Amino acid sequence: MIDTPLVQVFSEAAARVGAQVLPIQGAADAAEYIHARAGGLILFPPSPCLERLGFAGALRACGAELASQNLRAHAPLAAAGVTGANFAIADTGTVVLQSTAEATRLATTLPARHFVVLDPRKIVTDGLAAVPSLRRLQEQSPRSFLAYISGPSRTADIERVLTIGVHGPCELHVLLLEGISDDPLEN
Repeated sequence: MIDTPLVQVFSEAAARVGAQVLPIQGAADAAEYIHARAGGLILFPPSPCLERLGFAGALRACGAELASQNLRAHAPLAAAGVTGANFAIADTGTVVLQSTAEATRLATTLPARHFVVLDPRKIVTDGLAAVPSLRRLQEQSPRSFLAYISGPSRTADIERVLTIGVHGPCELHVLLLEGISDDPLEN
């Protein structure tokens, strides 16, 4: 299944920065994994890839409580956020996500847990290999925000003590699901 050298490099690099990477067989398995670990309300911003998979329905079928509209009102109570990703960078274990929409920024920064559903075909070798995807994103939407997410939020700015989850999620789960989309313009 998902066992290429590039996926292995990405998985190892992501693990080194504290992310959990897991190959998943389908939307139902991903939904069960997320529901079992979310810990409460899940922010679910619009995502063409995840909508095509019927991911919201799969989460609800597991019993998950979703907020997919008016995320600003739900964000203070949310335990988790679920997003897709535009692409990922193997050598740093980084997921890259177009995050101009407020709903996406809320889901990726406020809850304690962030779940990213990623098609492994969207993994590129390094930052230089990401340039064509970045150019396409910039051409499509010149004034957009991109989030580079490498592991859970961390800081060591207070007395040089590493603290996880102060400025964002304390957990990052990357679920590798084949066949979602290989288009870096979709997340």
